[in-house]
Amino acid sequence: MNDQNDGSMSMTRRALLGAFAATTLVAAPTYSKAAGFLRGGGDVRRIRMYSGRTGERIDTIYWVEGKYIKDAVKEVNAFMRDWRTNDVINIDIRTIDIMAAAHNLMDASEPYMLLSGYRSPKTNAMLRSRSRGVAKNSLHMKGQAADLRLASRSVSQMARAAAACRAGGVGRYSGSNFVHMDCGPVRTWGR
Repeated sequence: MNDQNDGSMSMTRRALLGAFAATTLVAAPTYSKAAGFLRGGGDVRRIRMYSGRTGERIDTIYWVEGKYIKDAVKEVNAFMRDWRTNDVINIDIRTIDIMAAAHNLMDASEPYMLLSGYRSPKTNAMLRSRSRGVAKNSLHMKGQAADLRLASRSVSQMARAAAACRAGGVGRYSGSNFVHMDCGPVRTWGR
């Protein structure tokens, strides 16, 4: 589309993006457009997080017009590392997409607090010895899961947004105030 067009029915790229953004905000409360966010609904995907453990922050656009930005994805991988061992692996991009889509659906302005991204087998075993809630074969060990918190949203709101994506597992941990999101089989648990 051309910005300089004499036809009154034509729409500029900027106007089209603005219309998409307006539609997104209207649809966000009902989560009715979740699949669109996850499957190409938009020209840009962005992830914003901070870690209370390391003090690090990330705010990056990692996908533009159908293409993942390699350096941005590497930044996300490093950010989501096992902070106890400093081990870094490739985080499954599907998990990042679910996190970004859920964040968009909630229309949240604050970044996620990342509680747990990748976990080395050593870290997972240590956590498992302390809690029955840690899976022996956790998807965290494959870089396919994240435990997240938002101060401005309830566990229930976060879980509904993630579940609306219909793209993986969503666990509610109300007692600990976080939501688990993963790109494994579609399922929900917790309260």
